Amino acid sequence: MFFFKGSTETKVDEKNRFVLPQQMRYGLVENGELEFTIALGLGGCLTIYRRSDIEKIVRGFQKKQHDARYQKFFTLFFSTLHHSTCDKLGRVVIPPVLRKAAKIQSEIVVAGVLNKIEIWPKEKYALELEEFLEGNDDSLSKMMEEAFALLDGEEDQVRLTPEQQVEYQEI
Repeated sequence: MFFFKGSTETKVDEKNRFVLPQQMRYGLVENGELEFTIALGLGGCLTIYRRSDIEKIVRGFQKKQHDARYQKFFTLFFSTLHHSTCDKLGRVVIPPVLRKAAKIQSEIVVAGVLNKIEIWPKEKYALELEEFLEGNDDSLSKMMEEAFALLDGEEDQVRLTPEQQVEYQEI
């Protein structure tokens, strides 16, 4: 099973291009074609999806296209989607509207995340990583715990805090 992983720092040139790492380019090839979609991502990044993955997303969203709760999101998301490819040197052009939305200056981090590739402004990525590594953000720790619980099918189980576990053991 293929998944995107790892990260690398690179720069965006004056023509809004950056070099996509070769191993990530290989992961985007489907049916012999290197084509993908760039979209706004969560948390202020840009996201690169395989064409087949964006097609699944579109099919899922089409079921909700007449739900007023999602109209603003759909308008913003779909109006900023850009189908793209790499040139012979592996460079990808970031559309100006997406570069502005993600507040990308010149230095970026390209990160593989399961079935997608995220493009982060270097400073924002460094800050997020620092907070995570220092454990200063309890919400990140909780998300990590919940994510790993999904692997065990424990998402519906009641989880005791360390204090509750001590109390339980004393009984």
